[in-house]
Amino acid sequence: MKVAEPKVVRQSVSLPATVASQVRIMAKSRKLSATRMLVELIENGIEAEKRKQQEFFELAERFRSESNPEAAKRLGDELGRMVFGG
Repeated sequence: MKVAEPKVVRQSVSLPATVASQVRIMAKSRKLSATRMLVELIENGIEAEKRKQQEFFELAERFRSESNPEAAKRLGDELGRMVFGG
């Protein structure tokens, strides 16, 4: 049975020289091509963003359902830090 290869899209990006250098160093240390290293970094970044979004929605739900004013304030402050940093 033949396994279908995922569709590949060629994408050109411009990177700052320092970032490109870091990617090449990371790729070399892991014995990967720079392209494969970029793919892994992008995939990891996408997963991190999904986790961050999920954590935000879970915290927002806890905030919305909290009946204790002190706990609600703490959760609200935490939500504020997630949204605005700090």
